[in-house]
Amino acid sequence: MDKGIGFNRNIFLPWLDAAAAFCAETDDPAEIRARLEAVVGQDLKGVDARRKTIDILINIWLKSADVAPALHAEAVSWFQATQVLSDHLWLHYGLTLVYYPFFRECVAIIGQFSRHEGVITNKMVKQRLVAERGHLGSLDRSAERLVASLRNWGILTETDQRHAYAPQRQVLTASSTDLEAWLLACALRAHPAEELPFADLLHLAELFPFHFTLAVDHLRAHPWFGVQRQGAGWDMVRVVSRE
Repeated sequence: MDKGIGFNRNIFLPWLDAAAAFCAETDDPAEIRARLEAVVGQDLKGVDARRKTIDILINIWLKSADVAPALHAEAVSWFQATQVLSDHLWLHYGLTLVYYPFFRECVAIIGQFSRHEGVITNKMVKQRLVAERGHLGSLDRSAERLVASLRNWGILTETDQRHAYAPQRQVLTASSTDLEAWLLACALRAHPAEELPFADLLHLAELFPFHFTLAVDHLRAHPWFGVQRQGAGWDMVRVVSRE
């Protein structure tokens, strides 16, 4: 499956939590798939629907290790260690950013709209995708499924308007600045640019749901990052490879 366009199913938080828990216990894809069958099968009866959904869950929580081994390992450790359930969404979101470029593209579009619009619709997202890509093709349904997933995650909420959803900006907090730094590393790893100014990194459109409290000095002292002061007074941030 092309990981660039493969996010084509509704993905619910309990399934992601199950995938994370199973991947923390084993790296055997067959065992993880069998265990996820029992979880996903409670809601999805179609064989093909279950297979495609489980493919995505395994890509996010197992195969992301092929893309960013150190970030994946850190996510598994965080999932096992944290006592704060809301931290889980930071982890799910970060690994999805890393594995699925199409996910990053869509949530960035939603984040851009959220700066000026109180609501977003599937049509708005699709029109922006057409403007950027020139066509949608099979991505039309993927965009709808991605929006539906964000609704399940609480990142988009219902409004008085039919098929219009309110983006929840900067409402998600982490239990630790180290988790904030991990998500920033995922976002920068997934971004086309190799480095970004610190202020731009904090305000990436694709990170619109998250509230960050760390300062640039935290990243300067953090092993994930390299920070260089430019002549204009900008602090340029890059991810230091730990793969």
